[in-house]
Amino acid sequence: MFIQIADVLTAADLRLANTVFAQKDAFESGARTAGRIAKTVKNNEQAKPTGLAADLTTLIEKRLMKNDVFRTAARPKAFIRLLLSRYTAGMQYGLHSDDAFMDGQRVDLSFTLFLAPPGTYEGGELIVEEPSGERLVKLEAGSLVLYPSATLHRVAEVTKGERRAAVGWIRSLVRSAEDRETLFDVALALRQAEAAGDRALTDRLLKIQGSLLRRWGED
Repeated sequence: MFIQIADVLTAADLRLANTVFAQKDAFESGARTAGRIAKTVKNNEQAKPTGLAADLTTLIEKRLMKNDVFRTAARPKAFIRLLLSRYTAGMQYGLHSDDAFMDGQRVDLSFTLFLAPPGTYEGGELIVEEPSGERLVKLEAGSLVLYPSATLHRVAEVTKGERRAAVGWIRSLVRSAEDRETLFDVALALRQAEAAGDRALTDRLLKIQGSLLRRWGED
């Protein structure tokens, strides 16, 4: 399941992000945290996990855990890792899939949270390979795309300006991508039933949702 979520961050959050990215000495080579294969195709910079950068990643986690769409789609058990990345002219990240395990935990989902307005840089699209072809993603600042970590993806070369983003990896309470999508559909139907004031249908869907979570969920 591939989901875009708008307005994850507030204007004040984005101002904090601008302050972090203005600190030139707060960044280092992104190859430091890449896997063995990805390291050969990764050319970007990432923030050191200290000071304001650490404050921003903590804030982003809090915003995501309060976002109903994100919680429903991801069913997060843990944020495994969250990095602030920067691409300037000439930088890119070649085709890769994310590691199956990070820090001893299974990685189910990845996300990119865009932190710079798309008009401030050229190139830098997140490009995801799908059976029907390539999907290009370049969202407004504060908006996020969530996708399975096994997906092949890359970041196109930035030709002008600076691409800023937070990227993260999640272990889900529900291992299967297909099961997560089914639960997401049930949650959407539940909201529709609640909005229509159909109490009998709401109760039935809550029962189904609970049964599926007990069957598929991990604690």
